[in-house]
Amino acid sequence: MSQIITANDLPTGDVVYWTGAGWTRDAREAALVTDTAAAEALGKAEVKARRVIDPYLIDIELVDGKPWPTRYREIVRASGPSVRTDLGKQAEL
Repeated sequence: MSQIITANDLPTGDVVYWTGAGWTRDAREAALVTDTAAAEALGKAEVKARRVIDPYLIDIELVDGKPWPTRYREIVRASGPSVRTDLGKQAEL
C-alpha cells in the first residue's frame, strides 16, 4: 500500500501534506513515501523546526493518478468538515 505524510500546520492548525518540497493543504499534491525511515525523520525535523505538529503516515490509493486517503478519518481530514460545505476546504473543491 502506498503512503503519504500528513500533519497539522502549527500556525493555523490546518491539515497539511508533504509534497517533497514543503507542505500543502491538498492531499492530491502529496508526494508518495518511498522510505518510511526517511519520512519519519523528516516529520521529526519539521516538528523541531516548529512548522507542523503530529506528523504521521497515512495509507492512500491513487485516484486519477493522484493520492487520496483510504480511511474515513483521513478522507474527512482531506475533504474538510462534513457540515457547512460552503466553508473550508470543501468550498474550495
